[in-house]
Amino acid sequence: MRIAFLTVMTVALCGTALNAFGDEGPLDTAQPKGVTSDEIIQHFAAKEKEFKLALDQYGYRQDVKVQTPEDGGEYHQVFDVAFDDQGRRVKNVVFAPQDTLQRIGMTQQDVDDIENRLPFVLTSDEINEYSILYVGQQQEDDLHCYVFDVAPKQIEGKKRYFQGRIWVDDHDFQIVKTYGKTVPDIRKKKNNENLFPKFTTYRQQVSDGPFWFPAYTRAEDTLHFSNQDVKIREIVKY
Repeated sequence: MRIAFLTVMTVALCGTALNAFGDEGPLDTAQPKGVTSDEIIQHFAAKEKEFKLALDQYGYRQDVKVQTPEDGGEYHQVFDVAFDDQGRRVKNVVFAPQDTLQRIGMTQQDVDDIENRLPFVLTSDEINEYSILYVGQQQEDDLHCYVFDVAPKQIEGKKRYFQGRIWVDDHDFQIVKTYGKTVPDIRKKKNNENLFPKFTTYRQQVSDGPFWFPAYTRAEDTLHFSNQDVKIREIVKY
């Protein structure tokens, strides 16, 4: 059986010390003052487009772990993402011990999610694909955030989407926290199921620019396959 897996990420770019997220205040469902929810969406979608362009200019090392705690199984891989002399991104695996996962396995969707969807970015080019509902305001540590529920309007072909909740900083108008999962789950037949756990991703600011980069994501979930349940934990460090 196969699953798509989520990640835990810690980013340390340019020597920046990162503050841990954790203190979450109550959700205030009042409408924002001085700005409409539609204006907030337009603001953060434009900033997210700028961020996506900036993200493509960074190299990093990614340490990926997928674990099944009940039987001690683990997949572990460390790889570098850098640029060649033509400016193209290159992935180089530097550590890959024997995979000991037995009840679950890796798929191409897993890899694609790690590289493209777990650090969820919602730009002005993509907002029309999603229903975005304002649900309130909430304090995340020292950040005051606007909170939105996000879901794809429709699933097209084999394209994958995010479904869940996002927190947008009211100062920089960037996504600073994401909770949800990638969709859809894939159930072709009993022994070919690709299920996706819920995850939480936090971003933090790096020292050399205005952008909030993915910093930490955690998934602890139980996947309900047709013939068994599998508890999983996913950890990735940048």
